[in-house]
Amino acid sequence: MNTFAERTEELLEELGFFQDWTDRYEYVIGLGKKMEILPEEKCTEDNLIKGCQSHVWLDSYQDGDKIYYLADSDSLITKGMIAMFIRVLSGLTADEILTADFDFIDKTGLKEHLAPSRANALSLMATQMKQRALNSSS
Repeated sequence: MNTFAERTEELLEELGFFQDWTDRYEYVIGLGKKMEILPEEKCTEDNLIKGCQSHVWLDSYQDGDKIYYLADSDSLITKGMIAMFIRVLSGLTADEILTADFDFIDKTGLKEHLAPSRANALSLMATQMKQRALNSSS
């Protein structure tokens, strides 16, 4: 299991292969399509990330000291964005998640091509994932 820093570096390297931002988006959408599916019964109001333009559901569970995330969205790009977070955070400890620096999102170059409401969704996703880590560590 790689560290958060190693995971984000790997993701940024992969995105770096694409010079065109539309190609980067296609790659991110592909990440969402490969993501483990959140069971339908977990797509509840409690798991809905409030404030996102699209519906985004996030669930988490703990196994030992590691936290794992599952998510789904009714939007392909939003599902891809949450897949990026899951890829770099799932399987880390609560402390690792709580101290993770989410500036890697800015380094992807995707945010500058998002509508303001979608860019806001990235912050909401990050906040919700950290909140779940905080809840599990208390």
